Amino acid sequence: MSTPLRRSPLALTVLSLLHYQPLHPYGVQRLIKQWGKDQVVNVTQRASLYRTIERLLAAGLITVRETGRDQLYPERTVYELTDAGRTAAHDWLCEMLAAPKQEYPEFPAALSHLLLLAPQEIQEQLTRRADTLAATLAGLEAGLAAETEGGLPRISRLEIEYLRATTAAELQWVRSVVDDLRTGRLAWSREELLAFAEAQEP
Repeated sequence: MSTPLRRSPLALTVLSLLHYQPLHPYGVQRLIKQWGKDQVVNVTQRASLYRTIERLLAAGLITVRETGRDQLYPERTVYELTDAGRTAAHDWLCEMLAAPKQEYPEFPAALSHLLLLAPQEIQEQLTRRADTLAATLAGLEAGLAAETEGGLPRISRLEIEYLRATTAAELQWVRSVVDDLRTGRLAWSREELLAFAEAQEP
């Protein structure tokens, strides 16, 4: 009897890859990296991939096709998609495309607690972030240029276009905040904040 399974980017990616051909977990991980999907799904820990595969198997969305062994590799289980898995992949994909999901990334959470730091320290840390974002953006743009020159169809690189657009937007915003801190356009005092807090009390 299958058990309910909540969708996730990694689960969708596994189902999508098995849509093309049966694979063993190492093959799934290798294709994720070869196709650049590791920029949009987290496969840094192999254990998370194996746990996802186990959950997909328990939910009846994939099944074991065969278990093989050769002299070079340990025993490997090859998985294939079930009809239920094909349906789930289609439904998850449509839902994830159409409906924005409220997610809770670290950066906005950190921004909500900036008052724990001094203005100069905020400026220094955001400058470091801007430098990292600039390097990431350069890498994304170089990758897109190479894929475009290589004739890769645009439909297969839309996720990189999205990452480039969101990274560029974040970089522009972070740099504007750093500039406002440096010029004094963004400034506050403890007294001002206390006065505001007291004014909000009933």
